[in-house]
Amino acid sequence: MELWDKMDRSKKPDLEMVSEYVRNPVWDELSSYIMETYDVIPSFEYSGCSWPGWNAKFKKAGRSLCTIYPFEGYIWVLVVIGKREKERFEEEMPLMSEYLQTLYLETPEGMGQKWLQIELEDVGEIDDVKRCIAIRRGISKKNN
Repeated sequence: MELWDKMDRSKKPDLEMVSEYVRNPVWDELSSYIMETYDVIPSFEYSGCSWPGWNAKFKKAGRSLCTIYPFEGYIWVLVVIGKREKERFEEEMPLMSEYLQTLYLETPEGMGQKWLQIELEDVGEIDDVKRCIAIRRGISKKNN
């Protein structure tokens, strides 16, 4: 199979192409988890933003759960913590890794939102992202 080029606007990827590009189980595990848990399929979109190239947007009921930006060997996950999620997130924050706590505290707030840009390269770090997505969706994960 031809190696996918995430900067090529003419070649929209699929799950397998992204998996082969990332070459790290964090993509497979997180995308599978989101699809199975929330019954969603990612929408692949090309972006010219600060992380140019193709990304995978996961939405449920018209609301963004997260956006995953693939890189060779790792992924970035964008989760927005808005006014509705802020209180619950801050209640559950002590259950999260030091990395995510620091990221949250250091992320500037704009218009009542924090855009958490979470770098993932180890499957052991996925639980924090799952918790963020659950909070975003309005599901408490305090017991996880």
